[in-house]
Amino acid sequence: TMKSKIMRGLLMVCALFVISNTFAQDKISPYYKIGDIKGSISTVSATVVSALQSKDFTIYGKYHPAANADYYVIAFSRKDLYNVAINIKDRGLLGAMLKVSLIHKDGSVEVSLLNPDYMFNAYYRENYSSYSSKLNIITDDVKTALKSVGTDFTAFGGQKSASDLHKYHYMMGMPYFTDPVELATFNSFNEGLEIIKKNLQNKVGNTAKVYTLTFPKQEVAVFGIALNDKNTGEAHFLPIIGEKHIACMPYEIILEGSKATMLHGRYRIALYWPELTMGTFTKIMSTPGDVENAFKKVVGK
Repeated sequence: TMKSKIMRGLLMVCALFVISNTFAQDKISPYYKIGDIKGSISTVSATVVSALQSKDFTIYGKYHPAANADYYVIAFSRKDLYNVAINIKDRGLLGAMLKVSLIHKDGSVEVSLLNPDYMFNAYYRENYSSYSSKLNIITDDVKTALKSVGTDFTAFGGQKSASDLHKYHYMMGMPYFTDPVELATFNSFNEGLEIIKKNLQNKVGNTAKVYTLTFPKQEVAVFGIALNDKNTGEAHFLPIIGEKHIACMPYEIILEGSKATMLHGRYRIALYWPELTMGTFTKIMSTPGDVENAFKKVVGK
């Protein structure tokens, strides 16, 4: 009857409204501001470190992005996280390192977290759902730990849905997660490991090691690398695109078997600065190539 058709139509509209609303709430931001904490980088970072350690996270590296004493990043992970990451072929180990940033200004420190959920969705893509229960525990533990540091937890830096992140690219013709830059092929995993370690120790290409995460049995390693060239590195591009987002640094090289790759700059930078306008992006047009050049030196024999 007409009445039941109208009812069905209304139910459809209601259902669609509920579905679209559910999706609207499903937006994920790349960062959380934890809070503004009185103190210096060293006092606040000590608080952050002990908070993370209270949930069994291990600190793998710390550094000053752009070699700026007022910027600081702490990179950390935990066994249950890298046990997931190691299972995901095709650069999954890039998703094993979590990060907190500290920005010092006028006697207080703005503490921010790279949202684990944002990175997990982007890097694990279609594998995300298989591991989501384990990953949710990790995200919850990070947040619980950091609540002893600050309680703001204001999301910032843009918004993407999980499904956007699974197939993220900035715009047509731009690279995806699955379009890495191939840096070098070595004779073996061990040769690659030795060469990269030695070059980082010697700070070739104005780089410096921030952390390494190595799994010799699975032949995978990730290197978090500071880009210290004043003209082409972090000091050049971060002020242009926005330093508030430094919790996504440092940039990485991943060695899988005998092959070293990096995420394309036009993917990785866009992912962590998703609100970048084309105009601003154009101002750092050389950056993806600059990072690649620095990393080619790091993998150079």
